[in-house]
Amino acid sequence: MPRTQHTAGAFDIRNIIGGLIGLYGIILVLMGLFGDQELAKTGDVNANLWAGLAMVVIAAIFLGWAWLRPVRVPEEPTEQRAEQPERPPAQDGG
Repeated sequence: MPRTQHTAGAFDIRNIIGGLIGLYGIILVLMGLFGDQELAKTGDVNANLWAGLAMVVIAAIFLGWAWLRPVRVPEEPTEQRAEQPERPPAQDGG
């Protein structure tokens, strides 16, 4: 019986990190576009907008990486798991 494989999908840590960074990035972009601007504090630079855009780009890199190179998880048949003998406990060297 051949082994089948599936991907980690939503449980891949790159998807979780990319999603969270992307969410925070979108919030910062919206705050940079529509929020109360206090540009004097940042030297006339819209820090929320630029930081948000950078975070959206990083999130896209993470999500693209997870999509292009998914983690393959081998799936063992349940019969094979039941037939495998238990391993003896490891013994101390001392």
